[in-house]
Amino acid sequence: MTAVRKGADLALFQIMLVLCAIWGMQQVAIKLAAGDIAPMLQMALRSGIAALLVGGLMLWQRDWQGWLALTWRGGVLAGTLFALEFFFIAWGLLYTSASHMAVFLYTAPIFSALGLHLLLPSERLRVLQWLGILLCFAGIAVAFGAGADWSSMDRRVLLGDGLGLLAGMAWGATTVVVRASRLSEAPPTLTLFYQLGVAFVLLLGYCAISGQLGPIRWTPISIGSVLLQGVLVSFVSYLAWFWLLRRYLASNMAVFSFMTPLFGVTFGVLILDEPLSLSFVVGAVLVLLGIMLVSNHAWLRRQLRGR
Repeated sequence: MTAVRKGADLALFQIMLVLCAIWGMQQVAIKLAAGDIAPMLQMALRSGIAALLVGGLMLWQRDWQGWLALTWRGGVLAGTLFALEFFFIAWGLLYTSASHMAVFLYTAPIFSALGLHLLLPSERLRVLQWLGILLCFAGIAVAFGAGADWSSMDRRVLLGDGLGLLAGMAWGATTVVVRASRLSEAPPTLTLFYQLGVAFVLLLGYCAISGQLGPIRWTPISIGSVLLQGVLVSFVSYLAWFWLLRRYLASNMAVFSFMTPLFGVTFGVLILDEPLSLSFVVGAVLVLLGIMLVSNHAWLRRQLRGR
């Protein structure tokens, strides 16, 4: 019997407000601790810590054992894409601001929608979604400074922004793999473990090859950043998200999730004193509007009919 999921209420708003603030703090924490520990190593350690925690939870639940033979190929692919996402985030944060990364990373729903449109007949894009995609890409062009004098622009920031966009593509591709494979039916903890475990191995291997395993200064900021990402973000908040998905309508949750890049930009400005150009602000607004149309078209249609 399918569980009846509730619509939005005050409890959902309060929980999503906390989750979005936690997710919006990720890039700021990485940037803040970059002088003490390399961002790429932070990505590896966060994945390893969370994989251990999720693995312990799986051993306790024991609802995943029959799924290994059916899902390991999709799991390895999803984990590789997950590792790529955080590879691009860590690399990009060396060049661009946490504010920019927060916006470009959250273009992921656009790329997952395009991928699912091509693979699954049930996921064909509607008119509102195509409009959202156009808005999003227009916003990306504006945020990148389309029409401006490129010779006067900081090429390092452009490189970082481009890597943020690649991270969004990798995240979107991960969603497509999960949705289009047996992973969509498997326990969420198994899917999360695949992603975290494979990412840990690949990112730590890259750190070893590229000489990014040290030096490390274990300061309160570096320890706090790794624990924030490994425990609070990659374990507690993800499990809270899955718990909410079992109780609330996904469309209502998706609406609230758009607070995440807003928190990311706000924290970047307040904590890191990052500047915001007018072109980026206008572009970011267009991107967020586009993502909202793509992800929440069904909810928006219901609202319009209700009026």
